[in-house]
Amino acid sequence: MTDSDQERAVMLAEYTLEHKCTVRATAKHFGISKSTVHKDLTDRLKKLSPALYSEVRELLETNKRERHIRGGLATKHKYERERLSCGNT
Repeated sequence: MTDSDQERAVMLAEYTLEHKCTVRATAKHFGISKSTVHKDLTDRLKKLSPALYSEVRELLETNKRERHIRGGLATKHKYERERLSCGNT
């Protein structure tokens, strides 16, 4: 693991915790893949900073428990936008 990988893992963890965001949102913000973010937050961070890892792990578990809610809301909003764009009320 290079120094840049270590720095990136800590930076991603701090950003994710500060903004309480998902892996997908973190990946989009930094312009990297979700796989890279997930690997950094679960594998690399665990070895670098166990305390920071436990905080991130808790947030990731919360996101996992709530993902079905976010998915349902996204679908709801999609159909609301479609309904409005067609002129139907």
